[in-house]
Amino acid sequence: MRLRLLLLSIISILVLSSPAKAARLESWRFDPAQNQLNLTTDSGVQPKAFLINNPTRLVIDLPGTHLKSDTIRQRFSSVVKEIRIGKVDSKTTRIVVELAPGYTVSPDKLLIKGDSSSHWTVQFSSIERVAVNNALEPISHTKSTEEQTPVQISDTLTFAGVVSLGKEISQLNSQVKALMARHSYLQPGMFFLDLETGNYLDINGEKVFPAASTIKFPILIALFQEIDAGRVKLNDTLVMRRDLMTGGSGTMRYKRAGSKFSLLETATKMITISDNTATNMIIDRLGGKAKLNQRFRTWGLQNTIIRNLLGDFKGTNTTSAKDLVRLSALITNDQLLSSTSRSKVLDIMSRVQNRSLLPKGLGKGAIISHKTGTLGIILGDAGIIQMPTGKRYLAGIIVRRPFGDARAKSFISQVSRLVYGYLEHSRLTQLAK
Repeated sequence: MRLRLLLLSIISILVLSSPAKAARLESWRFDPAQNQLNLTTDSGVQPKAFLINNPTRLVIDLPGTHLKSDTIRQRFSSVVKEIRIGKVDSKTTRIVVELAPGYTVSPDKLLIKGDSSSHWTVQFSSIERVAVNNALEPISHTKSTEEQTPVQISDTLTFAGVVSLGKEISQLNSQVKALMARHSYLQPGMFFLDLETGNYLDINGEKVFPAASTIKFPILIALFQEIDAGRVKLNDTLVMRRDLMTGGSGTMRYKRAGSKFSLLETATKMITISDNTATNMIIDRLGGKAKLNQRFRTWGLQNTIIRNLLGDFKGTNTTSAKDLVRLSALITNDQLLSSTSRSKVLDIMSRVQNRSLLPKGLGKGAIISHKTGTLGIILGDAGIIQMPTGKRYLAGIIVRRPFGDARAKSFISQVSRLVYGYLEHSRLTQLAK
């Protein structure tokens, strides 16, 4: 007994004294049109920021964050001269946004906020022009004596700008990580969000994966935005061109080139049977990849990019679990679509024929509107779930797997079952109080 207690004590000391896993800068992007910088890490960080003048530089430090490359320098516009990303030391990544000569910004005109602890946006709400002779005034201080003006960082995390985040569900996190340990050959990324409490499960949620057919989810939303704007109609006729026909999932490719389909039929096949040819026809109708990617960025989907038409068998189109849940959060909070279009979208997504992933882990009477994605090395599913009690939550999971490994399917359904079971139990516990 004493030996057992001694061993437990030693294990506890080792766990408590071992260094926490460092985060990694997953991606970054500066949008000159909005003067907005997006930073994504693979796990939670708490940034620190300050301003330095002559020239004006915003410095953002990400403590406990690893940078996998050497210093990066990128020039932008006539306003933002350059962004540099490098290492302060082995444990801190630093981002420096240097304004061009003749421009400055005051600390109260900077907004730094997170929609989770692993995704932060920096908004320069007003960059001001100053006298050139002042801006070009020689720098008389060394770096060690330059005055640093702290920049306030919002301590309120609002996911996708619409859901106030609660706390991470530690019990669920432990259960899922135990499951992951038994499936070490899989590399998952997932994010689940309880819309009622804001509590969440985030395991590699920002990790970028090949999107496979989950890319059809944001394409569908973009289509219905165009319908709301009156630029397209569901009864419009689309002609299937040969250059848009492709292999993989779907049945439309077996029709002759020149066959005609309604826009509604095409969009429905894109989602319910994941038709690749239908998807290419919708992409073409919406103006192509570049226009869609621009729209995705305005929604805050920084990891969701279409690089090639379907079928994208090499996995060049990308997304993340958290991006897919961001999109669901915007939809459920009436940010992107009219109520009519939202209802039609959810109806189409509720008829997805592949029920072997998230739906398999749900309880009786639950309703899910979702989109799956399958490649040899990728399996994913994301959507909106309503429990019989009326409680709603959002789900996104993508798993990288050995080519064609069917065990990834079982893993996703087991994670879904764990999440559903936890939320069902917590709901019953709340009602009993």
